[in-house]
Amino acid sequence: MRVDIWSDIVCPWCYIGKARFERGLAAFAHADRVEVEFHSFQLDPSAPAEPEPVLRVLTAKMGLTEEQARSAEAGVAENARGEGLDYTTDRPHANTADAHRLLHHAKAEGVQKRMVEALFAAHFGAGEDVFGTEELVALAEQAGLDAGKAREVLEGGAYADEVRRDAEEARAMGATGVPFFVVDSRYGVSGAQPAEVFTRVLEQAWAEAHPQAPVMVGGDGGGEGDADGCADGACAVPGS
Repeated sequence: MRVDIWSDIVCPWCYIGKARFERGLAAFAHADRVEVEFHSFQLDPSAPAEPEPVLRVLTAKMGLTEEQARSAEAGVAENARGEGLDYTTDRPHANTADAHRLLHHAKAEGVQKRMVEALFAAHFGAGEDVFGTEELVALAEQAGLDAGKAREVLEGGAYADEVRRDAEEARAMGATGVPFFVVDSRYGVSGAQPAEVFTRVLEQAWAEAHPQAPVMVGGDGGGEGDADGCADGACAVPGS
């Protein structure tokens, strides 16, 4: 079974959503049969290449006061730390096109997941610049990529078409923001949903693809009783 994930490097809910998805996947009985692929989606393709403080971006682009921006970031930080993630509000923000091109290179080299994790950890966890060529080359080496090849990708225009096609594909499926998850090409999950939601979707997709292996979903089968249920959550994805 396959799960496709659209995300942006500077989207905090993508960082959190990845952690929640992975917890949901770990609770899925057939986790070892699931292939995960990440796709590019720039929330702001027009963002400048020169980094600026994220709080300044929030105040300027979302019409927030500095106090409101700090409060919003504090709320996101609490969610991140609830997932065991490091999170800093003192981080730069800039255009992510080069980072996405590097991710496509990492995919071709078989280390895409490690590259995603290196970028998220550096940006949200350590508050580092993940936009410049030198910074990206260093992170590429950390993920196991050849520094020379990574630099060649970054200094040229490689994978720009792939980045654009990823975004077009997501929009064609109705995605207006990220994170956006597609399970087995049939189920779309928008936002950083609770881990239990991801587990349930994975189980439903698996049951439909393997009808000979029924999934117990209620208490009418002679068991000791129904398990507690949970309702779907909703996630508002901010524009940064």
